[in-house]
Amino acid sequence: MAATVALVNVPPAAILLCLGYSDIVDAARDTMTILGYQPAALEGIDSKIVDTMRWRRGADAVVGLPDGEAWLYVSLDGDDLGQVRERRDELLEKLRADGRVVDARQVDDPAERASLWRVREDGAGLSGRLEEGGESWTGWEDSAVAPERLADYLLAITALLDEFGLTGIFYGHFGAGCMHIRIDFDQRTPEGRDTMAQFIRRAAQLCVEFGGSMSGEHGDGRARSELLPLMYSSRMMEAFTMFERIWDPQGILNPHQIVDARPLTADLSQDGVSPREWQTSFDLTPSRPVPVADFVHAVQGCIGVGRCRADTGGVMCPSYRATRDEKDSTRGRARALQEMVRSAPTVADGWASEDVRESLDLCLSCKACSTDCPVGVDMSTYKSEFYHHYYETHRRPLSHYSLGWLPRWLELVERSAPLVNRLAAMPSLAKLGARLGGLTDARELPRFASRKEVRRAVGDRVADADVVLFADTFTRAFRPEVIDAARRVLGDADQSADCRADACCGLTYISTGQLDTARSLLADAAAALDDGTDRPIVVLEPSCAAALRKDLPELVHTDAARRVADRVRSFADHVVRLTGDGWRPTTSVPESVTVQTHCHEYAAFGASTQRAALKAVGVERVREATGCCGVAGNFGFEKEHYETSMKVAEQALAPALRADTAQVLTDGFSCHMQVRHLDPGRDSVHLAQILDPRADESTPRDDTTRKAQR
Repeated sequence: MAATVALVNVPPAAILLCLGYSDIVDAARDTMTILGYQPAALEGIDSKIVDTMRWRRGADAVVGLPDGEAWLYVSLDGDDLGQVRERRDELLEKLRADGRVVDARQVDDPAERASLWRVREDGAGLSGRLEEGGESWTGWEDSAVAPERLADYLLAITALLDEFGLTGIFYGHFGAGCMHIRIDFDQRTPEGRDTMAQFIRRAAQLCVEFGGSMSGEHGDGRARSELLPLMYSSRMMEAFTMFERIWDPQGILNPHQIVDARPLTADLSQDGVSPREWQTSFDLTPSRPVPVADFVHAVQGCIGVGRCRADTGGVMCPSYRATRDEKDSTRGRARALQEMVRSAPTVADGWASEDVRESLDLCLSCKACSTDCPVGVDMSTYKSEFYHHYYETHRRPLSHYSLGWLPRWLELVERSAPLVNRLAAMPSLAKLGARLGGLTDARELPRFASRKEVRRAVGDRVADADVVLFADTFTRAFRPEVIDAARRVLGDADQSADCRADACCGLTYISTGQLDTARSLLADAAAALDDGTDRPIVVLEPSCAAALRKDLPELVHTDAARRVADRVRSFADHVVRLTGDGWRPTTSVPESVTVQTHCHEYAAFGASTQRAALKAVGVERVREATGCCGVAGNFGFEKEHYETSMKVAEQALAPALRADTAQVLTDGFSCHMQVRHLDPGRDSVHLAQILDPRADESTPRDDTTRKAQR
């Protein structure tokens, strides 16, 4: 058996035209006009999806859109760019004459094109959990009619939604008349499921009246099989049954699909969710109330899009990219948690489930999924919450004490750092200490700063300073010189800094699920930093900045916590703002920098924050290692995770180091340690050290690890 296929060359000349409309129906009315100009693609979205994208990923997540509340993407291509432009001009003239298009824009910038297509590609996920926090579900998401009837069909469907008091989120392939409409059904109550069934039957009848198909591209499955007699004759249904009996007489292949159909609302995943109160430490409450526990709402956000299984682009999911095992993907973990909250037989132990713990084990808590996942699944938070409950009945691993309690140990070590450093420099003692702490002995310990060094770096408090400089635990303990550099950079920008070293973000406790301690530390931090001003709180360690920005208000439910979180900036984020106000560094910056994009900064402050900061200060060539470094706090130091951490490093950081000899930027201490582990002789510095006015006078000290010290 063989198949012969024909390959079609991609035309060399292409233009993306984005058209804005007042609503999705007006956009559909122009479909036939646009099809007359032979577009390579004609796709549409509505404003709810765009608003959700911006809410989840920042205001600059969607750029290039013209005015409107609904948009069409029109891709025109051909062999000759001049001819393509003529078609574009003719099309725009015709559309404007028809009077429905509100605004139009040709999108030439590659980054803007990628941004717009990303919105459309992520439509299924973005429509599942909207900005206001409501839930929308599949059920009538794949219908198709002839393009010339699309506008009238959408008008009729909109009227039907209004009749049932439902809201639909629209996106789809307008050129093929295929619409994906996610609807805010209540699948969890008998009344809601009854409304859903009634609506879908009416919508199916409507679709057939328009000569359409209930399944435009994804097949009928169990969700459509009961409705097929509306679309096919009894004779055709009998033929389906006969075919099934011939090839599957025992009914074991795809039972109840196409023939012998079960009711369309049978076997819904939301039916039978456990009434158990899934109480959480994190406040996961959506802005619009939903009829289910907040944790259930959060973990059931995953609808199986599978972007976490991608090989390239973005940062999530580093553990899946390392193992290629579905259970190690964000989707796989979400499925395990969904089964847990349903009290499914496969996951019957709730918070004590060993199966769920195993599925979460290789999660690096990088937080990238909170940004890269179209639904905004935040597996790092769910893992912390699960660990908090799981270890109430199980023994914690040693690393949860050695690394999880790191802030406590550092307070003690600071008093005797010179002695500890000398002892840790002895290989036999270092290996013994690592093993006793449940850590790998393949990594070298960092050098600990002494109390004298920390005090000198932190300096005296500055009353009425312009900026609060938050000296986090990691920077104080291992890179105090960064504090000095940051203060000088702020001074270079005519900003005085009040350095605060009297608070902790609780990050190590959060990542190990010790949430009672984390909440206590964060409450103290909120009390210390809520000073009645709106001064920026600039945090040197990106992971600590993310903890204060996101975890603080979710764990400490006070106005003070929310006020402090709103003021928090990462150092790179603050540099972007300073340059936006006209500041430029007085020191000479490197022409070329390789930057390890920090996962938490990527998630909490924007994917392009560090690149934007470097470009703004005049770095001409920026090479980004966009991907988790593999250390990710405690993960890469834990004995059982070391191998995976090194596989993760090979996804972006290690190849970038081998390919480029430029200065390496690592604002995160974990990233810094991984660079030194991969390439011990390589300088790896914080952005503050690059911009330090004294940077031209001396090079950063090269004693971060034992190897450098020896």
